[in-house]
Amino acid sequence: MTQQTEERPPERGAVVYDPATRKVGEYQTAAGPYALLRPVGGGLEWEADPAQIRLATASERLSAGVQAANNRAWRKP
Repeated sequence: MTQQTEERPPERGAVVYDPATRKVGEYQTAAGPYALLRPVGGGLEWEADPAQIRLATASERLSAGVQAANNRAWRKP
């Protein structure tokens, strides 16, 4: 059973959870057999198995947003 309903990928920018890396990211696009995800708030993309990713829960989205805000705060001069 796949995590995505009806085998459709999420929309670009949707916040998803990748169980293989245990990370939350924004869906970018499909590239060959992979889904490309980017950390919330920006960063380097990573490849994920599109059959395993799922939409992030409210708690996971909140946690990723707080982490992105903290990262921005630490980068300021």
